[in-house]
Amino acid sequence: MSVLVMAVWDTEENDRSKYTESTLYSLLETVNFNKHRLFISDNGSCQETQDMYDVFQHHFVWHSNFPKENLTIKYNGENLGTALAVSHGWRTFTEEDFSLIKIDNDMIVHQSGWVDEMERAIKLNPNIGIVGLKRMDLEQYPEHPAPFFRTELIMLPHEKGSDFVIIERSADIMGSIVCINKLLFDKIGYYEQPGRYGFEDSSYSFKSLQAGFINC
Repeated sequence: MSVLVMAVWDTEENDRSKYTESTLYSLLETVNFNKHRLFISDNGSCQETQDMYDVFQHHFVWHSNFPKENLTIKYNGENLGTALAVSHGWRTFTEEDFSLIKIDNDMIVHQSGWVDEMERAIKLNPNIGIVGLKRMDLEQYPEHPAPFFRTELIMLPHEKGSDFVIIERSADIMGSIVCINKLLFDKIGYYEQPGRYGFEDSSYSFKSLQAGFINC
């Protein structure tokens, strides 16, 4: 089981309620919440998002038939920033949980079973600290002329009769959707950030490397 945590700060000014709604309903289509949990950490969002939560909870339980205990919405009442809001969800982590997943509230994943694929990568190589879903807008790629942006394709140990799994090893994993290995979390703890927003993903990536893990 993984814990999916999403920090939300929607206001009338930033007009992000529609993105949060699209993200949540894409999760219903692609994640099996019979075995994974969703934790929404709301930083004092506008009424439009609050109303949407009520409808979403109904869909989660009655339309998708997922256990209501696998959905938590925490109302923080103020904008805590990403790192602290995500930490509220990570505090619910138990010994039965396999990994922690941070997901931004403006992402849509179309492929079902992606959580299980991220877990599988870590199971095949427990030295993976962070697995991120590949963002096509980033500069990292194999053979990049700059060492910082250069990545490496690695085939993970193969299980007979299963698909081959190839990861793209990279120093810095930008965190639209990231899966944190339980072993890494036990070693270095929660996100940190210098201000309300920014750099928590890069900071965690470098701490992962310093702790002896690899990122991909």
